Amino acid sequence: MPYRPAVSASITSRHPAARRTARNLSAIAIATACAMSIAGCAVGPDYQRPTTPMPAAYKEAPEGWKVAQPADREDRGDWWSVYDDAQLNDLETRLNQSNQTIAQYAAAYRQARALVGEARAAYFPTIGASASASRSGSRLTTGTATSRSTVGNDYSLALDASWEPDLWGSIGRTVTAQKAGQQGAAADLANARLSAQATLAQTYFQLRALDLQQELLDETVAAYQQSLRLTQNQYAQGIVARSDVIQAQTQLQSAQAAAIDNGVARAQYEHAVAVLVGEPASTFSLPAMPLDATPPTIPTAMPSALLERRPDIASAERKAAAANEQIGIEMAAYFPTLTLSAQGGFESTVLSQLLRAPSRFWTLGPDIAATIFDGGLRAARTEAARAAYDQNVATYRQTVLTAFQDVEDNLASLRILEKEIVVQQQAVQSAQQALAIINNQYKAGTVAFISVLTAQTTAFTAEQKLASIAGQRMVASVGLVKALGGGWDVAQMNRETGGVQAPAPASAPEAVSATEKNAAGG
Repeated sequence: MPYRPAVSASITSRHPAARRTARNLSAIAIATACAMSIAGCAVGPDYQRPTTPMPAAYKEAPEGWKVAQPADREDRGDWWSVYDDAQLNDLETRLNQSNQTIAQYAAAYRQARALVGEARAAYFPTIGASASASRSGSRLTTGTATSRSTVGNDYSLALDASWEPDLWGSIGRTVTAQKAGQQGAAADLANARLSAQATLAQTYFQLRALDLQQELLDETVAAYQQSLRLTQNQYAQGIVARSDVIQAQTQLQSAQAAAIDNGVARAQYEHAVAVLVGEPASTFSLPAMPLDATPPTIPTAMPSALLERRPDIASAERKAAAANEQIGIEMAAYFPTLTLSAQGGFESTVLSQLLRAPSRFWTLGPDIAATIFDGGLRAARTEAARAAYDQNVATYRQTVLTAFQDVEDNLASLRILEKEIVVQQQAVQSAQQALAIINNQYKAGTVAFISVLTAQTTAFTAEQKLASIAGQRMVASVGLVKALGGGWDVAQMNRETGGVQAPAPASAPEAVSATEKNAAGG
């Protein structure tokens, strides 16, 4: 803006007060330039991602387990669509729109995003305006009898500005910490969403497994009713004793009670689904649909990819990053602060003369402040910040270890259940064959009714176990998807946080160790 120097020169040549103003402005400009030149001298340790134990492969992954290819790791959208269940797809859509836990974390993310803007505001000067009008009076007494009253007005209109340069990087580290907090909140939101989605899918498959068991129980009740009729007919013909009829009745009634009891668990699972999708349990219902699904093939990536795929790991790492910045913020309190301030305006006792040149006033000048003695307050706060960083690093590493445990648990479950269900299917076939043989023998009168009861109980237990294993496999399948991060990765977190990139892992463990030592010891 070239016209400003010319105007300033003209004013300086005519008004001594203006020349003083110009000198003060020059002093402020010099102080500002000096402040800007050292503003990059940030104190405190620079952050590097903490090292974590990294296995070369998953121990529980069976031979022939499909390793994810690059195309498998692309964002495919809704991860639950691999189960090809229209009812589940609809429920997941409703959950994403109405789940209140997700809504809580979404609000927390918006709050974290606002805190970044709040921290950035400290980079800029604060400008304010004030205006006042007052009327005052006093009485002056002279001698013993003479007094005089004085009444006057005062009007004021002023602007003031102040700015604190970021000499030691405190503001910069605060902004960085809040950015890390925003990223952590985005990861927390993703983790809450993934957890809710996985819980819904697992609850849904458990409910469908109960529907399968209900179907089995209904068939069992029908079979026991037929067995009771057969026994009653044989008793009427004098072939069997009355005790056989009573035993058949007892077995039927026990099966009927089990069928009724199964409805309690199903109702509770249905109510849980209602809460997850954000609807009152009183108005929500799911039609009965026996489970008829097998776990799909879920590719697994290398263990190192888990650090980028799990939102809870990303959240823990971002909390460690924010805690590291807090160390620098506390260390900056050891150094003096510089505040540049200016004020100008008009003040007069006559309102009509308020905006005239003789009524103007101004002040300019820097202010340097430093704490000489605080009784160890700054040292204690710095030590607390270092301890908080160590705590967050330990939490991050524990989260990584737990994540590997989660993957291994679900891999083991799927591997073992896959073998178990084959054996259990064979057990069901054997139990059904044995029951058919014993039924024929009982009709022929060659075996006692107790043998029929035993065979029926064995067959029912085997079929019930088979239905339970089928549900467990689906639950473990969903658990593995969740353990691997679903369809999430850190790129999504970066998009949600406006492209704020998380630091890449350190290339050398020695560099990380040195940084952690610096953070821990100052």
